[in-house]
Amino acid sequence: MKEDDLKKRFKDFAISVICFAKGLPETFEMRVIRSQIVDSGTSPGANYRAACRAKSGPDFINKLKIVEEELDETQYWLELIVGMLPEKRQEAGVVWKEADEPLAITVASIKTKRQTTAKNA
Repeated sequence: MKEDDLKKRFKDFAISVICFAKGLPETFEMRVIRSQIVDSGTSPGANYRAACRAKSGPDFINKLKIVEEELDETQYWLELIVGMLPEKRQEAGVVWKEADEPLAITVASIKTKRQTTAKNA
């Protein structure tokens, strides 16, 4: 996948998370979770863009690790939402899938970059 394609995918993912979060109930607990999932769901795109401007291989890896952590955190919040609101399972499942594929790409990119960085050291 090309860099620009992945940037678009992360942006589309952020929009999906925001739209999903808008549909959560207006309770105290859901307001807290909404804030958390919007933070973690919009962060991967910003951090991926930062990774694309990394100054070195290790800097690139560090920034991609943040992307990985934020995608994983978003999935955690989705699990929590489904645990509290089972009726959101299908909708959350769509967002989960949108996180899972870029997460796999990110993990593979980290692994590849570590291998090439180690060979060049």
